[in-house]
Amino acid sequence: MIQKLNFDYEEKDLVMGIDPGQQIGLSVFYFGKEIESSFYSSIENLVLHIIRILGNLRAKRKIIKIGNGNMDIAKKIIKLLNLKYCSSFELEYVDERKTSLKRKNFNQRGKRDMLSAKFISQREGYRYSVLPLSLTG
Repeated sequence: MIQKLNFDYEEKDLVMGIDPGQQIGLSVFYFGKEIESSFYSSIENLVLHIIRILGNLRAKRKIIKIGNGNMDIAKKIIKLLNLKYCSSFELEYVDERKTSLKRKNFNQRGKRDMLSAKFISQREGYRYSVLPLSLTG
């Protein structure tokens, strides 16, 4: 992942878009470039992967944008991430309407979920900081 980056300029934001659902799409942008697009069927595996990314990439701001289409799964992801990741990050719940293409057989290998996550990462929502539970108790 790091080899795909061009380090000619200073560190910027790390933005992750998450499309919550039965298959969870993830899109990761760093230095304004998409460096990863993947999907998960397990919340735990997704959270562990996000923690690895957050821990390994230096960025001024770490922003996680999550779609509001399935708030039960979205809240589980954020709760588990807050429990396991011992640093702060910024969170946005984003309106994910019209982020999924409705073509027959398009979601083979999670393509639709990954594309939806990419669209979610580019939208704006209400942003607030999430402090780790180790600081807030």
